[in-house]
Amino acid sequence: METVEVTIGANNTYDIALEEGNALEEVIVVGYSTTTKEAYTGTASVVSSRSSPSKAQLQRQAKKAYHNKLASQLQTNNISQALQGEVAGVNITNGNGNPGTSTQIRVRGYSSINGNNQPLYVIDGKPVNGDVLQSINPESITSLTVLKDASATSIYGSRGVNGVVVISTKDKKVKTKKQPLYIVDGRPINIANNHVIESIPETDIDSKTVYESSEAKDKFGKIAKHGCVVITTRQGNFRFENESYAVIQENDFESTSTSPLSTFSIDVDKASYSNIRRMINSGTFIEPDAVKIEEMVNYFNYNYAQPTDEHPFSINTEVIETPWHKDTQLVRIGLQGKTYKNEELPASNLTFLIDVSGSMSSQNKLPLLKSAFKLLVNQLREKDKVSIVVYAGAAGVILEPTSGNQKDRILRALDNLEAGGSTAGGQGIELAYKLAEKHFKKNGNNRVILATDGDFNVGASSDKAMEKLIEEKRKSGVFLSVLGFGYGNYKDSKLEILADKGNGNHAYIDNMQEAQKVFGKEFGGTLFTIAKDVKIQVEFNPKKVQGYRLIGYENRLLNDEDFVDDTKDAGELGSGHTVTALYEVVPVGVKTEYLKNIPDLKYTKTKNTDNYNDELFTVKFRYKKPDGEKSIEMVHVQDTRLSEPTEDMNFAAAVALYGMKLRHSKYDNKADLSLVLELAENGRGEDKEGYRAEFLRLVRAYNYVQ
Repeated sequence: METVEVTIGANNTYDIALEEGNALEEVIVVGYSTTTKEAYTGTASVVSSRSSPSKAQLQRQAKKAYHNKLASQLQTNNISQALQGEVAGVNITNGNGNPGTSTQIRVRGYSSINGNNQPLYVIDGKPVNGDVLQSINPESITSLTVLKDASATSIYGSRGVNGVVVISTKDKKVKTKKQPLYIVDGRPINIANNHVIESIPETDIDSKTVYESSEAKDKFGKIAKHGCVVITTRQGNFRFENESYAVIQENDFESTSTSPLSTFSIDVDKASYSNIRRMINSGTFIEPDAVKIEEMVNYFNYNYAQPTDEHPFSINTEVIETPWHKDTQLVRIGLQGKTYKNEELPASNLTFLIDVSGSMSSQNKLPLLKSAFKLLVNQLREKDKVSIVVYAGAAGVILEPTSGNQKDRILRALDNLEAGGSTAGGQGIELAYKLAEKHFKKNGNNRVILATDGDFNVGASSDKAMEKLIEEKRKSGVFLSVLGFGYGNYKDSKLEILADKGNGNHAYIDNMQEAQKVFGKEFGGTLFTIAKDVKIQVEFNPKKVQGYRLIGYENRLLNDEDFVDDTKDAGELGSGHTVTALYEVVPVGVKTEYLKNIPDLKYTKTKNTDNYNDELFTVKFRYKKPDGEKSIEMVHVQDTRLSEPTEDMNFAAAVALYGMKLRHSKYDNKADLSLVLELAENGRGEDKEGYRAEFLRLVRAYNYVQ
């Protein structure tokens, strides 16, 4: 790997040209943020044995003495002494005040009275437990860098909230203490956070069981090869973060003889994948309920044909041998929404509903939100109108409907937003819909775009209250897009309800790359609905299929009778959107542990005929036009032939299998990550935007599931 450093100066734009090379696979930006000199001063300090101060800091005759002092400090018996008195805001103390005990480093004081206050330690780019400092040879260290405040969190996320101590060594091979796996209240803990677990007071622990290496590996797998400590706390719900996710009960196999129909709503949300990407990039343990396999699969575009008839989407199906189970078959059902050019789209009446409460003050919340919305504003046309409603302790209108050709005015309103106060989300929704309805465009695109971390705490805020509120508001004909930001208190469950019940879609924006995807490349799909209440019903042929399992869509299941009930809400399809659903099916005649024996029934037996012997299943679709109330039905029949997997099928299977691994699925047939990587490589294809290459990097980076 070759490293190139670029000095950031006064320019606002930097063009990086890469030399042509076949070996180049990817470019990774480790950390990036913008700030003023005044804001940055004091947030990063370096103690180095190789550097010397400038003339402005010390006179020439003092340079040598100062350098010798630093060199001496970095060669002390205790590394922490090198920081004592040299870095503002850093305090070094003995653990309990007695001589000879281990030292404690505190950056910017104590952030919590009872919680963990240790900084994150990074040695040669690898996060480690703070105890390793005692075993490092001070003479091998070349520099110590202390990151504070925004400098720490902008690069290392929530792990840097107590500051970051970055250590560089000469040989880059500092041996670190082998860390056991901690499992607290049933949740595996990221090794980088072991020091947090070790600081839990004994009075808060109900039980602790220690497994040695060999026993731990047998019981918990490779992840516990250095031992395992299983802890149950008295509260029983230990969490690092205050995030919330809806509980997902994995779909089981269904018997075709008793349940030949499978009915569900489409889902074009993609929030789960970008949220998981954020977790992997920040080294955070992935909550299984944060993993929604359908949203992971649907994050990626597939090469489905555009519709050529009067319907707004085309239908695509494919059947192969299941890559992780040779005795079953994998079915893919894909929809491709018709793509419209920007100038072909109807006039828009957009209402930005922006959370400016105190919880949105982090760099990856309101500041990122404002930058993301600017991408959207730059694509508006003269016939489009934008309003801005904000809410914190109360809600208010800060921009009345403004034409898309007055971009400067809209951008100024965004730039003036600041965070502070509590979160009256329900009141904000009420006001935003009222404004959208007042300026409703007939035959146009009327939409509220909600941007928040979902941490509502004033007024209507419970999941049930928000569901009732948004179901009432969708009757107005105004659609909803929900954009999630931030981490630590992210309320995915609440935002999913809003999107599902409000005729909308849900995305999670973790960086500007995702903002560009949502508001740039997928602008039409995000904002313009071409079909609403789209439902899918698959009828499997019991002559050919003895059982099936829908992979994902657990929160989108419908009763079979709901398929023909036009009053039942379902998902919306946007311009250019693709939707993919995967089934694993068990052919007739295959012995399987996935299905229980069904007793013979006297009254439900049907006469066996020779009809439909070449059909595997029939899939039906129902949808409404964006302004319609009556459903239109489409039918597609799939024969029994197996095909060689296409690149798209391989990649969709890879993403689904990885999601199953992250969810610790009982149906992955003990497949490992090597199969995920093999399938993804075989399905990588042209990959113009690089999203599939990024998936491969994320799989390699996160090995918790091994």
